[in-house]
Amino acid sequence: MTSPDHPVPPDPLGLIPRLIHRDASVLILNKPAGLPVHKGPGGGENLSDHLSVLRFGLPRDPELAHRLDKDTAGCLVLGRHRRALERLGKLFKANQVDKTYWAVVEGGPATGEGEIDLAMSPRDPKRGWWMKVDPKGQPALTRYRVLGQAGGRTWLALEPVTGRTHQLRLHCQALGFPILGDTIYGTAPRHGGPGLHLMARAIQIPFDPKRPPIHAEAPPPDHMRAGLAACGWTGGDPS
Repeated sequence: MTSPDHPVPPDPLGLIPRLIHRDASVLILNKPAGLPVHKGPGGGENLSDHLSVLRFGLPRDPELAHRLDKDTAGCLVLGRHRRALERLGKLFKANQVDKTYWAVVEGGPATGEGEIDLAMSPRDPKRGWWMKVDPKGQPALTRYRVLGQAGGRTWLALEPVTGRTHQLRLHCQALGFPILGDTIYGTAPRHGGPGLHLMARAIQIPFDPKRPPIHAEAPPPDHMRAGLAACGWTGGDPS
C-alpha cells in the first residue's frame, strides 16, 4: 500500500514492467540494451540511479548481484537486502548460477556444440574491460550450441562457465564468428550498426536449498528478433 507520506517513485525507465521475477529476496530484471548498469566516467543515464523504484516497501534500494554490459539485454539479478546479496554473491563466485545467452554471430562454429577454453587478460591496463586472448591470463570457459543457421549467420546458445569481462564476445571473435553488431570485437561500425546481438536469455539460481531453483527467461529485444527469426527462431524455446 502507498500513502501521501510514501509515494511511489517515478519510473521513467519503465523498470517495473520489465521485472520477470520478484520474491522477498531476489528480483530479476529484463535489462534493456543500451542502458549501463553503473554510472560511467562521463555520467549519463544508468540503471543504478533508478533502483529506488524497485524497493516495493523495503527501506533500502535493491543492489546488483552481477552485471551485464551496456549493450547486452536480458536477465539481470538484484538482491533486495544484505543477506540476499551475500547469498547471491557466493553463488555467482562459485559458478553455481546457470546462465544461458543467445547470440546471432557472423559465420558460425564448425561443430553443432562444443567448448571454447581460452584464457583472457586485459589488452590495455588503462582500459580493463578491453580483453584479449592470453594463455597466461585468467581461465575462461564457454559452452556453445547451434540453435539455427541461415544466410551466413548462426543463432547460438552460449553458457559462460566462468564470468570474465567480455568473455562471450571475445571467445566468439577468437574462433572466427564474431557476434553481429559487436563494435569492439566484431565488424560493426561504431555508429549506425545493427546493435549487439547478444542477450542474457535465461538464468537459474539455486538460492534456497529447500526450494526449487529460481528460473527466469527474458524475451529477445526488438533489435534481435529479425536476426533470430531468419535463423529459425519462431517465438519460443528450441527443443
